[in-house]
Amino acid sequence: MIRLMTALAPLLLVAGAAAAQDHSQHGTPARPPVHAPAADPHAGHAMPAPTQSSDPHAGHAMPAPSSASDPHAGHAMPAQSDPHAGHDMGGHAASGPPDVPTSADDEGRPRQPPLPPAALSGPAHAADTIWGADRMTGAREGLRRENGDVRATAVIIDRLEAGFGDGEEGWTWDVAGWTGGDINRFWWKSEGEGDFDGEVEGEVQALYSRAISPFWDAQAGVRQDFRDDGEDPTHLVLGVQGLAPYWWEVDAAAFLSTEGDLTARVEAEYDQRITQRLILQPRVEVEASAAGIPELGLGSGLTHVEAGLRLRYEVAKEFAPYVGVEWSRELGGTADLTRALGGETEHTRFVIGLRAWF
Repeated sequence: MIRLMTALAPLLLVAGAAAAQDHSQHGTPARPPVHAPAADPHAGHAMPAPTQSSDPHAGHAMPAPSSASDPHAGHAMPAQSDPHAGHDMGGHAASGPPDVPTSADDEGRPRQPPLPPAALSGPAHAADTIWGADRMTGAREGLRRENGDVRATAVIIDRLEAGFGDGEEGWTWDVAGWTGGDINRFWWKSEGEGDFDGEVEGEVQALYSRAISPFWDAQAGVRQDFRDDGEDPTHLVLGVQGLAPYWWEVDAAAFLSTEGDLTARVEAEYDQRITQRLILQPRVEVEASAAGIPELGLGSGLTHVEAGLRLRYEVAKEFAPYVGVEWSRELGGTADLTRALGGETEHTRFVIGLRAWF
């Protein structure tokens, strides 16, 4: 910029001299100076051409002035816009959120849209138009039996074991089985114990079982006992069986004998997996009687309790040998009757056995 002004200064001086000469030729008298000019501190410096009025902003590029004084003049200001500009408002209207079905409107699952009318406009069974109604009716019945009305049978050997301890040796069985569908089944159960001298006592139950919830069955039927003394009472059975919270398998029943004796028994067991094949099973059994039954050696109230711990190894899912320990004790009046007869009220034994199903 300074070089440009330096180059233009001689031209400006020549132009000024020519203008003065032109004025002198038109009779304009030259005004003599009143005072001698003072020494210019900027003499010898190339100065820009003076203007008629001193502008503090001379040499600066200024925006076009407006009629009114704007305090923000010269500043680039953004255009005023909607404070929500650039935000997706989700299609909300001023009246409120849209009515969109969610899982809160239909507890348990999201709401499903209705079927279009065209979906129900065709035949009830479209395959009938190709293969014929007679053939497809038989096929649909077979599909219903195989998938919606399954009949199955199972045999479960829960305990088949020998026990050793307290100077006594014996063996125990606890087996059951069922046949039927998911809702209605026929159950049979048998359990008992014996010694290696040939004495055996046990029972057999025949029960009708009906599912009353996804995890519980109500059962009713009869029970037949087999005892050494020749007295083999028959009982009416009413109970429940199923899966309790925390995966406890529970079997509880009340028994009313033909002699009018009312007793009850509750069994519970739980499988704790240590590995995929090694399983630890705690088991508890409690028995009670509504009244004393001296001929059976039972007092009223709680009569007997068993608690055992068995560790089994599943060679296959259907075949698992095990070892364990079991503790049992007679309670209340039953313990008093046992002592009076010279027996022991508490027993501990080690067991070895097999659990299987097919």
